Amino acid sequence: MPTKDAQPARLAVRKTYKLFIGGAFPRSESGRSYVVSDAKGNFVANAAQASRKDARDAVLAARGAVAKWSGATAYNRGQILYRIAEMLEGRRDQFIAELRTFGLSAAAAVSEVDASIDRWVWYAGWSDKIAQVVGGANPVAGPFFNLSAPEATGVVAIVAPAEPALLGLVGVVAPAIVTGNTVVVVASPDRPLPAITLAEVLATSDLPGGVVNLLTGSPAEIAPWLASHADVNALDLTGVTDHGLAKELEVAAADTLKRVVRPAAVDWSADPGIARMTAFLETKTVWHPKSFEGAKGSAY
Repeated sequence: MPTKDAQPARLAVRKTYKLFIGGAFPRSESGRSYVVSDAKGNFVANAAQASRKDARDAVLAARGAVAKWSGATAYNRGQILYRIAEMLEGRRDQFIAELRTFGLSAAAAVSEVDASIDRWVWYAGWSDKIAQVVGGANPVAGPFFNLSAPEATGVVAIVAPAEPALLGLVGVVAPAIVTGNTVVVVASPDRPLPAITLAEVLATSDLPGGVVNLLTGSPAEIAPWLASHADVNALDLTGVTDHGLAKELEVAAADTLKRVVRPAAVDWSADPGIARMTAFLETKTVWHPKSFEGAKGSAY
C-alpha cells in the first residue's frame, strides 16, 4: 500500500526541438521529426526534419540579414560575438551533459566545451583585425591612392561536421559570421543537441535575427537545395563525408559560381589560422587621386 505522502510517478516531458530561422524557432513546414538517440540507443529527444521549403526560408532570412550585419562596424560584431561567448560559458554544464549523452567521457566533454568557448572568443577578437591583415594600400604608378579592403561574400551555406559536435560547429560558424557573412547551417543529424542549444544561445544574444539559421535533418536531403540556390553565395562542405554527395553539391554550386570549401580532414584542436575567414571574403579595390591640377600637393 502506498503511504499517504507518496507522490505519483511523473512522466518526463518528451522534447521535440524546432528549427532556428530568422531568430525564431519554427516547426518544419513538413511537420516531420526524427528520434535522436544517445550512445546506447536510448531516446533523448525528437528533432525537426527540415525540408526544401525550410531551406528556402532559411536562405531568405539569411539574405535579409546581410545588409545590417555586414554593415555593422567590425568593433560591434566583435562585441556581439564576445557576448555570445559569455553566454556559452553560462551554459557550459549543459553542453558538457549533451556531449556526454553521445558517448564522450567527462574529461573529453569538458575539454571540447572549453575549447569551443575559447575558439569563439578567439574569432571575436579577429573582427576588427582581419581587414588590416588581408587589406592594405597597394603601390601604383601614378598620383593615386589604391586601397584593397575585404568585404563579406554574403550568404554561406554550411554542412557542419558530426564530430566534434560542438567544436566543429563553432569552427565553421564563427569564422563565417565574424567577417559579416550570414549562414544557413545543416547540423549533424545524429548529434544535433549542441547545435540546438547554440541556437538557443544565439536567440537570446544581441545577434540580429537571420545571421545564423540552423536546420536539423538529413544533409543529403537539405544540402542539394542550398547548393543550387541562386541566392547562396558560398558553400562549406566540411561536414560532408559521402564523396558522391560532395561531388553532387560541388557540381550544383558551380552552376551559380559559388565559392566552395571542399571536404577535408581537420584537426580542430590545432591553431585554426585565418583560412576559414578569408575563404568567404571578397576584395574591393578603390582608386582615388592624391591631388588635382591647380592645387599641387594638396589633398583632393
